[in-house]
Amino acid sequence: MEIQLQELIEQIKKDGVDAAEIQAAAILESAKAEAEKIVAEAKSQADKIMAEAKNENAKVVKSGEDALRQAGRNLLISFRESVTRELRAIVSDNVNAVYSSDAFAKLVINAVECWAGKPEADDISVILNGSDLAKLEDALFAELKEKMLGGVTLKANDNFDGGFRVAVNNGAVYYDYSAEAVTDMLSDYLSPKVTALLKEAE
Repeated sequence: MEIQLQELIEQIKKDGVDAAEIQAAAILESAKAEAEKIVAEAKSQADKIMAEAKNENAKVVKSGEDALRQAGRNLLISFRESVTRELRAIVSDNVNAVYSSDAFAKLVINAVECWAGKPEADDISVILNGSDLAKLEDALFAELKEKMLGGVTLKANDNFDGGFRVAVNNGAVYYDYSAEAVTDMLSDYLSPKVTALLKEAE
C-alpha cells in the first residue's frame, strides 16, 4: 500500500512537472512570437521612418537646388538688366553729346538734303526744340537757304529735349530723330549683341 501511495505521489509529481513544462514551453513560444512580432513591427516602423526621412531629404535637396537655380537666374537677369541700363545710359550720353556738338547742325542738314533729293518728298518740315532752333537757326538758314525756298521749313516744338524730327508731305510721313528715339533705336540694336556676349560668357 505504501508502495502504491509512493507511486501515486511520483505520478502526480511527474504529471505536474510535465504540465508545468508544457505550460512553460507554451509561454516561452508565445513570448518568442510576441517578441518577433514586436521586432518586425519596430523594423517596419524604422523602415517607414527611414523612407519618409529619405523622401523629405530628397524634397529638401530638390527645393534647395531649385532655389539656387532660381537665385542664379534672378542674378543673371538682374545683371543683364543692369548692363542694359548702363548701355542705354552710355548710348544716351553719346547721342546727347553729338546733339550738343557742332556736328548736330550737319546732321540736320544731311537729313534734309537726303529727303530733299527724293522726288516723292514734298513740303519738308524740320522740327527742333526751341533752344536748339535758336542756336542752330543761322547755320541751318545759311546751309539750307535754297532748299528752304523749295519747301523746307524749320519749326520749334518743345515736346522733346534734343534731336530733331522730319515731317514730309505735310506731316503724312514722320521720322523721329529725337535724342530719346535715337537712344531707343541704338539700344534695341545693341542689346541683343550684349545679351549674346553675356550668354557666351556663361
